[in-house]
Amino acid sequence: MKERIIFHIDVNNAFLSWTAVHRLKNGEKLDIRKIPSIIAGDEKTRHGIVLAKSPIAKNMGVKTAETIYSAKRKCPNLKVFPPEFDWYYEESNKMYKYLCKYTPQIERFSIDECFLDLTGTSLLYKNYEELANKIKNDIKNNFGFTVNVGIGNNKLCAKMASDFTKPDKVHTLYNNEIKTKMWPLPIEDLFMVGKKTSTILRTLNINTIGDLANANDNYLKRYFKNQTRFLKDSANGIDYTKVAPRIPKNESISISETLPYDCDDYKKIEEVLFRQTEEVTRLLREQKEYAKTVAVTYKNSCFETYSHQLKLNVPQNSTTEIYKAVINSLKESWKEDKIRNIGIRLSDLTKNRVEQISIFKTEETVNSKDDLIQETIDNINKKYGTASVMPASIKIIGRSIKHKKTKQ
Repeated sequence: MKERIIFHIDVNNAFLSWTAVHRLKNGEKLDIRKIPSIIAGDEKTRHGIVLAKSPIAKNMGVKTAETIYSAKRKCPNLKVFPPEFDWYYEESNKMYKYLCKYTPQIERFSIDECFLDLTGTSLLYKNYEELANKIKNDIKNNFGFTVNVGIGNNKLCAKMASDFTKPDKVHTLYNNEIKTKMWPLPIEDLFMVGKKTSTILRTLNINTIGDLANANDNYLKRYFKNQTRFLKDSANGIDYTKVAPRIPKNESISISETLPYDCDDYKKIEEVLFRQTEEVTRLLREQKEYAKTVAVTYKNSCFETYSHQLKLNVPQNSTTEIYKAVINSLKESWKEDKIRNIGIRLSDLTKNRVEQISIFKTEETVNSKDDLIQETIDNINKKYGTASVMPASIKIIGRSIKHKKTKQ
């Protein structure tokens, strides 16, 4: 069996970097990456949340997801710039198109992250670190922003490697480097270990990834139950997840994933559904269709399955509108049990978005402003390649979801 070679490409401080590139290309002299600055929504519309911050702002204590008001108290001379999601989408696609020339096995993990599977390409690429440096430098020279490239024998290790020192770096985390490079790291640095889990681990005197890797399984099961296997595997750098894009085209569109552990954390489930919504709505738009029915499907830890669906008043392919329906369905149907697998299904697909305008007009197809925006995005898709869409209206609700997926 061939040893896998996985690259993880991660844009450094994506939103702020992409805004800086846009401004410089439009004739601005000041690089906002070199001043105290943030990317944030509009305070007047309650979207005044920090989405990204410059290194100087970070050093002054500014944090992602805090309010502009709070950030300015820490840094009075802070400059605030609005997000430009259409531009981010375009820059992401440029990078994706460039990366596609190295392998067809490429997975778009988020708007600013990609996995590449280069297994079996040793005749093409003699030295993978040299290749990673070439990719890093090409992106910097051609597009004006920097990336980190992580190299490992699976997705977990490649992702961990790309999170080592930043920016503009190449790091490796091969199987034979796990004990020396990964085990000494604090437990909070382990991919998919959140604050709640790390707090419990700290109380058990498990402070590093190595401590967790060597902890007694039966002891951990008292506290983490079914999550134990996932935690131990991750700490030992074990991950069999494949790098594979999904391109379904059916009468309905669905996506599901088996979670790395049975989960009853509402926020985590919400975050998984957010990423899934981005995926299925992008595919829906590629097919130039709208969905009238939205369903959320569940499989719990006892392997019992159930689902809940909602009928929409107007067929939709907007990420924002579909996500609202998904969350409403979640609130109405989840039994607060431990979930093993969760997914979304869009059905009753139609080529036309039909709406009753008023009692004085007949039923007609409506091309809303949102549709025109999505049409523009789709045209960019055709030119640069497909991507996950991150509408500004739900970016603040959503998170950068870091779950590994298994297509069911």
